[in-house]
Amino acid sequence: MKEKIAVRNPLRALRQAGQSVWLDYIHRNLLRSGELRRLVEEDGLAGVTSNPTIFEKAISTSADYDDSLARLRQSKASVTDAYNALVAEDITAACDILRPVFEETGGGDGFVSVEVSPLLAHDTAGTMDEVREWFARIDRPNLMVKIPGTVEGIPAIEEMTAEGRNINITLLFSVDAYARVAEAYLRGLERRITAQPIEAVVSVASFFVSRIDTETDKRLQSLLAASKDAAQQERLRSLMGKVAIANAKLAYQKFREYFSSDRWKALAGRGARLQRPLWGSMSTKNPAYPDLLYVEALVGPDTVATIPPETLQAFRDHGRVNPRAVLEGWDESAAVFTRLKEAGISIDDVTQHVLDAGVKQFADSYHQLLQAIEQRLQSR
Repeated sequence: MKEKIAVRNPLRALRQAGQSVWLDYIHRNLLRSGELRRLVEEDGLAGVTSNPTIFEKAISTSADYDDSLARLRQSKASVTDAYNALVAEDITAACDILRPVFEETGGGDGFVSVEVSPLLAHDTAGTMDEVREWFARIDRPNLMVKIPGTVEGIPAIEEMTAEGRNINITLLFSVDAYARVAEAYLRGLERRITAQPIEAVVSVASFFVSRIDTETDKRLQSLLAASKDAAQQERLRSLMGKVAIANAKLAYQKFREYFSSDRWKALAGRGARLQRPLWGSMSTKNPAYPDLLYVEALVGPDTVATIPPETLQAFRDHGRVNPRAVLEGWDESAAVFTRLKEAGISIDDVTQHVLDAGVKQFADSYHQLLQAIEQRLQSR
């Protein structure tokens, strides 16, 4: 029988299960109204993540940024400088609100993440330069900077870890990509430990979930439409809505392998911190699935769940917490991958497709945001 944690607020029960909750959203009104502080105090919120799409929605249409835009217009700031200034103001304010969490957890939580330009997703040197610029611009110990888990991002992850910077690796979709990121983190710590302390270096690996089902379900539907065999149709239907969770659980299994090794124990003995898996893309895209499908399935120790506001509210209302959910069903998860391959769908092709689409989506949002800022800087 599955163990359940029963408390009045299910969000706080996640903390008891060893999972931190970060908000996948930022907006100036959230900061000024006191809502973010309330989420921290009442729901135990322990972090905030942002990305270009979130900022595009926040800044493009909101009057909350008018005063800052007016100052930037008066100073004749460039569009890029204006973007950096607006983002820095929000990230700095969020860091200050979450600073007590950072202090209370000994620097383990309370982080706010900002992302390097998505135009640098395949530019190692440019990524490293921008990471350094964000840390110089936002002088807060609970700042994290996001680096995409692309092939070109791996050397940057290692180098920034070796420099002692807090890094959130984003856009992870495959178990192999996760393994490369874990290796980069360990190599960075091993380089740093020869000359510098490593106790304050914090990193998370953001593994995206629901987008995998969105893509695999689409491919399964195409196969279903083409199939005339009832048994085959049933096998295909049995995979619908199953691949994303299986993928995340196998990544968590890999996490447990890396961070129980002798190599890790040597680093942990010198004060190294776990690079926790962070579950991203947690809202349910398919209305046929339960609204908390992904959140409830991936509860477990040494993890972070980054949740958008609507899903956060839903979990507060009717979330169920099985504290060992992510530790269960690993054999079943491997079997899902076997059945997917037998159906003729390559998980490697799926994960590469969603990675490319994710990079493009953030780049498109970034361009749209810069255009919106330019228009507002030119307005009178």
